[in-house]
Amino acid sequence: MSDAPDAGDVTDARDVTDGSDAPEDDRPSIGRVLQQARIDAGLTVEEVSTSTRVRIPIVHAIEEDDFSRCGGDVYARGHVRTLARAVGLDPAALVERYDAEHGGRPAPTPAAPLFEAERIRPERRRPNWTAAMVAAIVAVIGFVGFTLFNGDGGGGSKANNVAEGPAPAQKPSGKAKPPKAVAPPPAPSESAIAAVPKDKVTVRLTATEDKSWISAKARDGKLLFDGLLQKGDSKTFQDDERLDLILGNAGAIELFVNGKKVEDEFEDGQVERLSYTKGDPQVG
Repeated sequence: MSDAPDAGDVTDARDVTDGSDAPEDDRPSIGRVLQQARIDAGLTVEEVSTSTRVRIPIVHAIEEDDFSRCGGDVYARGHVRTLARAVGLDPAALVERYDAEHGGRPAPTPAAPLFEAERIRPERRRPNWTAAMVAAIVAVIGFVGFTLFNGDGGGGSKANNVAEGPAPAQKPSGKAKPPKAVAPPPAPSESAIAAVPKDKVTVRLTATEDKSWISAKARDGKLLFDGLLQKGDSKTFQDDERLDLILGNAGAIELFVNGKKVEDEFEDGQVERLSYTKGDPQVG
């Protein structure tokens, strides 16, 4: 009998090799790995986009291994890392694989050469000879003109060159008149208050004893004053026909109507409502 192995016992070497010995090119791509992990996690593209804030078209493009929409390698690496975390994969392994397939990790660009401002050396200013010559000529002409005008050729010119002294101060003739004394303005009196127009109603209020709240309205309802009158303060109101008053502390108020003092005796703290017309100081 022959010891040669039967043809049926020959085993192909490819049948013995398992998936771990397969070349790296036979591995699923980065996009397929991300897509399969998303499906296994039960996530939709919309849900991944919402959780990672990576736009839906970019998620679709990465799962199809199209990284051109990411805007460069730096952004593509960031998107791969973010999507891997969202679907439960190791981001470092996928980013390392992306770098190996796309020329390695991008080298950091030093910031100093990009942002260093170019130093501009100021240009040295050349001397302005033209301006200097013009100034010299003007100075020479001025000196010659001054010499000719003030030269010492004759006696008359010497006499003209004598400096004039200051004029003597005039002596005051007589004693200075004292300033006129200005008389102080006269205090208001009842006669001055009486000088009021006859065709209007005029009311003057003065807080003599204490402060008082007052209100004054014209005939048409216009509010002329509404406030506190401090002790010593005065207010004067006029209208063509009638004035309506409210005195919060009537006993502290001195009242003149159409130039005449109202002699009514008001009590302290008493509230009075009064109305006056052009007739005279009679309560309306």
